[in-house]
Amino acid sequence: MARRALAGALAGAVLGAAAARAAYAAFTRRPPVGDTGTWERTNHRGEPLTLLEGPAFAAGAGAAAAALPSLPGRIRAAALLAVAGAGGFGAYDDLCGVTSSKGFRGHLSALSKGEVTSGAVKILGIGATGLAAAALTSQGVTDTVANGALVAGSANLANLFDLRPGRAIKAGLLAGAPLLAAAALRDRPGPAALAGLTLGAAAALLPEDLGERAMLGDAGANALGALLGLAATVTLGRPGRLAVLGTVVALTAASEKISFTKVIAGNPVLDRIDMLGRRPVEQAPGR
Repeated sequence: MARRALAGALAGAVLGAAAARAAYAAFTRRPPVGDTGTWERTNHRGEPLTLLEGPAFAAGAGAAAAALPSLPGRIRAAALLAVAGAGGFGAYDDLCGVTSSKGFRGHLSALSKGEVTSGAVKILGIGATGLAAAALTSQGVTDTVANGALVAGSANLANLFDLRPGRAIKAGLLAGAPLLAAAALRDRPGPAALAGLTLGAAAALLPEDLGERAMLGDAGANALGALLGLAATVTLGRPGRLAVLGTVVALTAASEKISFTKVIAGNPVLDRIDMLGRRPVEQAPGR
């Protein structure tokens, strides 16, 4: 019955939210690496904020995935691998990254010239862990490669939205809700629980993001996208997965030529969603 999937989703959302909030509280007292200053950055207002929201999301979602009884073993292992890889390599880029090369194409171009940027390390690392996570839940080489590309591509795409307060989390919630609904309608407790814990952990940290006290950074945005990509691979049939992968690829390619911020600001509906819960801001470059 569908209520089993709904119960799994609810349990995942509650546990994910509680774990993410607990991790954020713990990390703001004692960061996982360095001290609080290591994770401090300046936003588009010139005000300080912390990147510890990202590790808190990854740790909270990972803890929820490890503890949820409704997650089958392979999905649990895949979720832990995906969130650890995306969150870990994202954190590396947060702490060690430089801005000389930007974007997917920029990092790969630098790599082709023999320059190994932190972004290239992240791209290759998340690609490898995404493929490994997909291998745990896929059948056959073709599905494994396509699903791995979806996990890694979603991780990268989510990070492209993390330029304004709350934007990446809002995009994640909007993308994840249909996945949760699809899993519930098909009475798939495991996929529903995976989508639920991801959305719960993200929603629990949204007030910190909207309040401009913290941001996901690469660690959190990459982890959020990777989990949503994995949820898509275990929820949707092949046509649906390929459609989502095509959308991810198209948006990623578009980001190399157009500004998502300008597109969102130019659309009344998207702009209203983007500004929901945020303080009014003066027009300024990215956060």
